Amino acid sequence: MIPTLTDYLSAVQAAVADALGIDEDEAVPEATLLGELGAESIDLLDILFRLERTTKVKITVADIADLLQGGIPDEEFGDENEVVNETGLAHLEKVLPQFDRNQLSEPLTAEGVLGLFTVQNLTDLLTERARAAEAA
Repeated sequence: MIPTLTDYLSAVQAAVADALGIDEDEAVPEATLLGELGAESIDLLDILFRLERTTKVKITVADIADLLQGGIPDEEFGDENEVVNETGLAHLEKVLPQFDRNQLSEPLTAEGVLGLFTVQNLTDLLTERARAAEAA
């Protein structure tokens, strides 16, 4: 049986909950991993490891960074102060459905971009990778 988006969401929620020591019902799709759920970079690695173990789909932190930056060179994505510019903001609006630049209260920094990544974004990336692997 081919896993569904719901199956992948359940896998992501379980991996996030196990890695962070929280209840699965706290890992709601709209929760940001590094912000609201309090994950740190080591936790993100743990989450990705757990996902690979349960789904057999490998996702790396570099894959997440590639999605977020879309192959746009650093100097075109942000300015010399690492503030995301118009090009970067437009790309983020394309790849993160929940992102709305009008909601920003201060300039978005390169470091802050990963903080936008949600449980749903990880689920979507996992689903996309799994489908690509099945098609190969």
